[in-house]
Amino acid sequence: MCKDCGCGQPGPTKIDGKPAEEVKSPIAEELSHAHFHHHGDGIVHSHPHVHAPGHEQEHEHVHEHHAHEHLHSHEQDHDHPHDHEHPHTHPHTVDVRQSVLSANDRMAERNRGYFQALGLLVLNVVSSPGSGKTTFIQKTVLGLGDRLRSAVIVGDLETDNDANRLRAAGATAVQITTGTLCHLEAGMVARAVGTLDVKSLGLLIIENVGNLVCPASFDLGESLRVVLLSVTEGEDKPLKYPPIFHAADVVIVTKLDLSDAVEFNRELALKNLHHASPKARIFEVSAKTGAGMQEWCDFLLQRKNAG
Repeated sequence: MCKDCGCGQPGPTKIDGKPAEEVKSPIAEELSHAHFHHHGDGIVHSHPHVHAPGHEQEHEHVHEHHAHEHLHSHEQDHDHPHDHEHPHTHPHTVDVRQSVLSANDRMAERNRGYFQALGLLVLNVVSSPGSGKTTFIQKTVLGLGDRLRSAVIVGDLETDNDANRLRAAGATAVQITTGTLCHLEAGMVARAVGTLDVKSLGLLIIENVGNLVCPASFDLGESLRVVLLSVTEGEDKPLKYPPIFHAADVVIVTKLDLSDAVEFNRELALKNLHHASPKARIFEVSAKTGAGMQEWCDFLLQRKNAG
């Protein structure tokens, strides 16, 4: 369940078509995963379980009672009147989202430690649907070539279309399908890593589910969070979705070749980006024409070499 939109119960997660639980992870034997059980009483039960080899298993059992105030009116017949305040008359809500995010954050830190030990540069690439993520990633992998061996983990609700597009271009790609979940989580990434020869890689690119809301809340263990903004989306997008842009380490303004056609106001867009993403490095590119891609690839090589 997300901090920002409160999306509901996740569907079955698959990695390259296999149920996620069948894919072993080199990072943890048993991954952080929140199982939601909706009961007729309106209670949501979340049971994240996390442990890694050499660590004791942690259990979190959180029960969220939706507006369940424990009010007792005592309308039964009594032979004596009484007026008392029940100790449970005050509404009490336990926010199950905090438990889910806490479990995810612990798994993300394990991912990050594993990636750092390998000297692996990891990008979490997020954007709205249709911003050009897959084409941008494809051209990034091709532009780096042998200078930085790369692989891609692709997240979508359904289909393996994007992973197949990347494979057709010669990229190593793993597809995660989340069912109904509108973002990737650290545990999903840890399992997907188990299908890759990560020790031979220098760069791992995670293409998150197309969504500018929920991925802002979920750390995946990445080195850099990269947010794409297409010129076709409008200059005010960073102001409309501040959490994802505020968390960005890098912002990529994409589809520059369409700027004139959509009357893109570059000056206003950059002003909004500097406001919403004060710490982010901004690149302006066109994956179609190649404009700006060399500068972007050089930046990745510099970050990799800097450790």
